[in-house]
Amino acid sequence: MPITQLHPFSSPAKEDFIKIVKGKGSLVWDDSGKEYVDGMANLWLCQVGHGRQEINDAVADQMGKIAGYNTFDPFTNEAADAVAAKIASVSPHPDGRVFLANSGSEAVDTALKLARLHHQRRGEADRQIIVRRTHGYHGTNVGGTSVQGIAPNREGWGDLLPHVMEIPSDDIEVAAQMFSEHGSRIAAVISEPVQGAGGVIVPPDGYLQGLRRLCDQHGALLIADEVICGFGRTGSWFGSQTYGVTPDLMTFAKGVSSGYLPLSGVILSRDMATAMEDDGFLFRHGYTYSGHPAACAAGLANLEIIEREGLVDRANHVGEVLSEGLRSLQDDGLIESYRGVGAIWAAEFGRDTTLHKMALVDKGAILRPVGTCVTFCPPLVTPDDQLVRLTDAVAEVFA
Repeated sequence: MPITQLHPFSSPAKEDFIKIVKGKGSLVWDDSGKEYVDGMANLWLCQVGHGRQEINDAVADQMGKIAGYNTFDPFTNEAADAVAAKIASVSPHPDGRVFLANSGSEAVDTALKLARLHHQRRGEADRQIIVRRTHGYHGTNVGGTSVQGIAPNREGWGDLLPHVMEIPSDDIEVAAQMFSEHGSRIAAVISEPVQGAGGVIVPPDGYLQGLRRLCDQHGALLIADEVICGFGRTGSWFGSQTYGVTPDLMTFAKGVSSGYLPLSGVILSRDMATAMEDDGFLFRHGYTYSGHPAACAAGLANLEIIEREGLVDRANHVGEVLSEGLRSLQDDGLIESYRGVGAIWAAEFGRDTTLHKMALVDKGAILRPVGTCVTFCPPLVTPDDQLVRLTDAVAEVFA
């Protein structure tokens, strides 16, 4: 019987999918009982690992009270208030505001609207340009598709968001030239601290600081897309902190709840928030499930685990083990190079790797071939022996 589900980022003609039925820690199992090391933390997100009963209990407890209710004026709920406060407290904007949504794509579209809104309310109607970086990934809503720097993902949809310009991911001089020509019309630059889905591209030294400086000089905003980098992945609570940059807006998702329930949002700086805190202004934006109580309860329990178990610091240990294995692969001539930070890494082959995806899966290693590299993003709780299994699988497949 043909499948009914239309799978994301898949061929609609494909009918044979692996059915995942169970997860524990950094391991998952399919319906045949085969075990896999989840080297991608589900999809760049499961920081605390699978099967954490206290998250399940927190969600069940909240649902026993009330499963869901909107946070449109005049309503709120305890879980939404608590998770927003916790997120702000570990961010570069502890005195800022947090808007809650569901997916990273929603968070990105919200940030784009907020950036343009900020300039509109200041009387700068011409400031609408959003600057994207080549290789950047910012979700698949219309706004996020428009501002991502992965060209194939923008093709075939017809006209997308206007007033978007692109700069290379590694050349601050080109960015400076764009600002010199269009600075008065640029609303914001959007950038991942580390470009994840584009191939774990680490920024050149001083690059992000250079973007911050250009934004300040020309009156534009800096949006940090922390959907992948946030909540410990780079060895700090947020990737922006790892690189010593303070953005005006920060999107988050994925690691905030480790994927136990959908949760995302945008962190606004105090200056951004103050500009909106006017009794005569109505913020005409929001989602039905913004501040969903059960999702927020999952997020709060997840953040408590990350903090209690020191997983932000442990990301660096995960990175040390992975980089040691990747160094051995390079020494053996199996890979050209490797790159990464914290617990997000890539093995570079200099040739297409995408055809080897299922060979890795057959070895029990869930990794993500992207272009000419294979990416690693395991749960922050992954034991050393399972990290070694990941690099061993790469060695076996690519030998």
